[in-house]
Amino acid sequence: MNLTQKFPVISFVTSENFLYVVKRLLQGVLSLFLASVLCFTIIQLAPGNYLDTLIDQNSQISPETLESFKIQFGLDQSPVTQYRLWLWRVVTRFDFGQSFVYFRPVSELIVERMRATLLLAIASIFFTWAIAIPLGIISAVKQNTLIDQLLRTISYIGQGFPSFITALFLLFIAQLTSPWLPVGGMTSINHDQLTPVGKIVDLLWHMFLPTVALSLTSFAGLQRLTRGQLLDVLHQDYIKTARAKGLPENRVLYIHALRNAINPLITLLGFEFASLLSGSFIAEYFFSWPGMGRLVLQAVQAKDLYLVMASLMMGATMLIIGNLLADLLLKFTDPRIRLENLK
Repeated sequence: MNLTQKFPVISFVTSENFLYVVKRLLQGVLSLFLASVLCFTIIQLAPGNYLDTLIDQNSQISPETLESFKIQFGLDQSPVTQYRLWLWRVVTRFDFGQSFVYFRPVSELIVERMRATLLLAIASIFFTWAIAIPLGIISAVKQNTLIDQLLRTISYIGQGFPSFITALFLLFIAQLTSPWLPVGGMTSINHDQLTPVGKIVDLLWHMFLPTVALSLTSFAGLQRLTRGQLLDVLHQDYIKTARAKGLPENRVLYIHALRNAINPLITLLGFEFASLLSGSFIAEYFFSWPGMGRLVLQAVQAKDLYLVMASLMMGATMLIIGNLLADLLLKFTDPRIRLENLK
């Protein structure tokens, strides 16, 4: 019995997957550091700060009050010192600072809003894939037929409509069908009085319109990508060989063809995960969904430095995690792939 068989932990630590994950996480830490420097620099280059916003909102504010805020928020220090202190707090205490507007820790605000954003965005991804993948498969199998032409037309229209137009259209539908489709908030007024099942139904009811708004703006591209990839694979020699052997068409399509066509879609899934934060903004704004999108918009408008920094860093973190998960999923679906060859 060798050492790895005697100590399974050693085998796990030295495995390709573990070493790849450690390598990517170390690269991610460096990327986050460089991203934080870039983001902080860009924010500092923008004209004005939070105190200018206060003056615009209340021209009667006293100079003493402004000076106290300036000291309290650390705006009296140089940008280099501000960044150094912020980075030290993040590394040592995972403290992203205090929001200028809300006078609360930034991490608390993000945790409160992130649940709503993740709930909406993940539901949108499931809804999008549940629609786009089957339609893409049908379009590829029925190539150049009336069904294929109809589905391609729908995808072209879907890609041509801006997301805010889609949201406005759904708001119009909600107005016509009121009160069947709720607009505003995550739950009803009597949510706390409902049964557990009733609370879930109420939440899903309020999620319907913003989820559809997010899904309609992204399913068209995924449908076209699925169709293109599947058509490319269906013309390969091994598919023709499988059909010549008499294999059932469903087995040829779903076992041989789709399995090899899905790799680019998995890569796209990693980028979709990374865009959860920014992609849900329009839906949150139009449907008054209490998520990160509205919080970040208010922070940018008010020049809330640390809240903007935390949201940008979260977006970068989700990009790194999304790409890592996509690579691991690619390895799971296609064992031939070597993680060390993935860029």
